[in-house]
Amino acid sequence: MTLAIEQLADEIEALKPEFIELSDRIWDLAELKFEEFGSAKLQSALLEQYGFRVTRGLVGMETAFVGEYGSGKPVIAILGEFDALAGMNQIAGIAEEISDRPGASGHGCGHNLLGAGSLLAAVGLARHLETAGLSATVRYYGCPAEEGGGAKTIMAEAGTFDDVDLALTWHPAPFNGVRSTNNLAVIEYEIRFKGTASHASNAAHLGRSALDALELTNIGINFLREHMPTDCRIHYAITDAGGVAANVVQARAAGRYMVRAPEIVGARALAERVTKVAEGAALMTGTSLEIELGKATNSLLPNITLETAMHEEMTALGPVPFDEADEAFARDIQSTFSQEAIDSSIRLYQIKGDALSNKPVDSSMPLHRGLRAFEGYSHFRAGSTDVGDVSWVTPTAQCWAPAWAIGTNPHTWQVVAQGKSAAAHKALVHAAKAIAATGLKAVSEPDLIARARGEWTEKTGKRRDETRSAEKALPARA
Repeated sequence: MTLAIEQLADEIEALKPEFIELSDRIWDLAELKFEEFGSAKLQSALLEQYGFRVTRGLVGMETAFVGEYGSGKPVIAILGEFDALAGMNQIAGIAEEISDRPGASGHGCGHNLLGAGSLLAAVGLARHLETAGLSATVRYYGCPAEEGGGAKTIMAEAGTFDDVDLALTWHPAPFNGVRSTNNLAVIEYEIRFKGTASHASNAAHLGRSALDALELTNIGINFLREHMPTDCRIHYAITDAGGVAANVVQARAAGRYMVRAPEIVGARALAERVTKVAEGAALMTGTSLEIELGKATNSLLPNITLETAMHEEMTALGPVPFDEADEAFARDIQSTFSQEAIDSSIRLYQIKGDALSNKPVDSSMPLHRGLRAFEGYSHFRAGSTDVGDVSWVTPTAQCWAPAWAIGTNPHTWQVVAQGKSAAAHKALVHAAKAIAATGLKAVSEPDLIARARGEWTEKTGKRRDETRSAEKALPARA
């Protein structure tokens, strides 16, 4: 580790108590997409406390903001999130599924940690650059609604990232390191049917069932699954079944549908087929159909140059300094998983070796005390993120930090239970150091930005033009 990185890491260590407290307070708030008023206020206030110039209400989104420190080139963007998930309330610090507010929201994807860690990285990097006399602009982007809202997509479409030289972020995970992925593009629709109510026994012939139309849509999609590419996905949730009375022909019904594909072009083509299925269901039932776009986010465009640089900095930082108490709680969490779930977690994150010990990861480990080996090429990952839209505007890299016991899957009560743990706090700080160190490397070595930009330019080209054409052909956003 270079002297500069050691100093940067020490500065982040000194700053960490305030940001750990921030993470815990946002965990307590657990605010949903576009309603993260308290979380955004806490983050914005802390940015201003450390001298950042804050602009609120980006692109008409009340909880979107950007904080800027310094001036000139390069412009380093650090991305943060802070939204929770509906219905995922869980008491922290216990290895048992218990809610003190059943049905309330909870941080089932660790965005309380993500935002606080990214904010710590931005503040640490900005202060270090000023002390070292290095010229650069550090921006922290407060990005709401990653879960179902796609705020980064909206920000990217509005040109918010156009002058950024590179973007960095991270995500809580069961493992430590960089994993290059080309996540799926996703299009999310609200599909609503309107029919005619009637008595389901005396006058059923007068009714036109919106619920029938919704069920026929789902049946049609199930038949469609056989005839779509194997790397695509379609998910759904019934958001309105029209009521609970069985003796009524339901006059309304609605569902939310997510269509995923490796590229936005493929997602759009598949979404068009889903639309035709819904149109057929409306025709069969004599109902009317309304389809509204919820969000459309792009696939993630990996940048191996930038990811390699981040991996090098994480190698220099070493493992997260967990202790026996951290591992004890992680073992308690692991006791709620099957062995299959733990093994699946290792496969999901493509953990084939350790960059520090050169040993395979043992599935009996409660926490990852190593560093994932970086292969220098990308993996397929079936998830989606609006970070993808940023990656098509500027070179982007992200790392993972082991905030969760090995075997933990996102969007589960176990994530919420670990959201305020000492291990999660250590992972938050470690991610901040990795991001800030990568930013410092980019400022100190301009050739890194040039090489990352060259790779990005080579990978975009025609694919970027096709992507934008596909996005323009989508229906109006909700």
